[in-house]
Amino acid sequence: MFNERGNKVRPGDAAPVVIKSERVSLLDRSRTRAGEAESAALTGTVARAGRAERLGYDRFWVAEHHGVPGIAGAAPAVLLAAVAGATATIRIGSAGVMLPHHQPLVVAEQFATLSAFAPGRVDLGLGRSPGFTAPVRRALRQSDHDFAADLGELRRFLDGTAEVGLHPWPDGPVPLYVLATGSGLALAAELGLPVIVGGPLLGVGGDPAPGLEALAGYRRAFRPSRQQPEPWVAVSLDVLVADTAAEAADLLLPEAWAMARSRTTGVFPPLEPVADVRAATRTSRQQQYLEQTAAAAVAGTPAQVERRLAELLDRTGAAELVAAGSTFDRAALAASDAALAALFGRAADQ
Repeated sequence: MFNERGNKVRPGDAAPVVIKSERVSLLDRSRTRAGEAESAALTGTVARAGRAERLGYDRFWVAEHHGVPGIAGAAPAVLLAAVAGATATIRIGSAGVMLPHHQPLVVAEQFATLSAFAPGRVDLGLGRSPGFTAPVRRALRQSDHDFAADLGELRRFLDGTAEVGLHPWPDGPVPLYVLATGSGLALAAELGLPVIVGGPLLGVGGDPAPGLEALAGYRRAFRPSRQQPEPWVAVSLDVLVADTAAEAADLLLPEAWAMARSRTTGVFPPLEPVADVRAATRTSRQQQYLEQTAAAAVAGTPAQVERRLAELLDRTGAAELVAAGSTFDRAALAASDAALAALFGRAADQ
């Protein structure tokens, strides 16, 4: 039996629901894989962006991490240049550039340059996470930064009101987004900027009340800006889709195991095959972290995922889903991306 979107509905599945969201996008962190050269993670990201465009995704995001063995995405502006060259219509952006690691002028120049290669398609998401470890923070010359001041300075470069003129001048606006926690939401509201929220704020697998109150506070305090006349929220979490719930759980396992190892050993490793993860000896604490990661993700059959995402998007009032799932098997990840696009009615338009 199939629903009206062409997705298979298995016995016991509740009737599928319509996902209420204007946009759906992918976030790719260029995860490395055991047995592969790290460069394969970057070429895989670019190839995935091309598939995302063909599937009808609205946006493709990349991230910034430094000194992390399991992630090759250290230079989002450089990676986005390659993505821009491999695509023609999909919006591309950072989720995000960690502003405390950079001078605002340099970030503005990088994304203005990207805009020359992909006019009207570039988005600049900004966060303030510190380096992964103390040595990484030292290598980045990490020091106390006033994120609000840096963000305001960056904004002035991009809107042409800074003391220093920006060259090249962007070919069209470069919208700013804030990767938000509690304090980030307050700053975004004050500056009139859209937010991308994830993790505990979403309440997936836990109590949603604190996150909902934080989002309500953002909407109450929001000050309209030239870029954003009203509050705007995107939600980001791991989403993986497969024919069966068991297959979807297997897709989630490599990322969950990497998270468990990072929290217990301090090393975030490359993704490993599902069989290797199942055979690995794990402590009770690692098992607990595995279960926590699974609870914070949305993974299942198309009908199961459709139902859970519809509830999440309705509860948060989000206008965009940023799906951040990854797994060892690239073909299975591509199939999951296609199934997720179909849930939003995108693949049917291709």
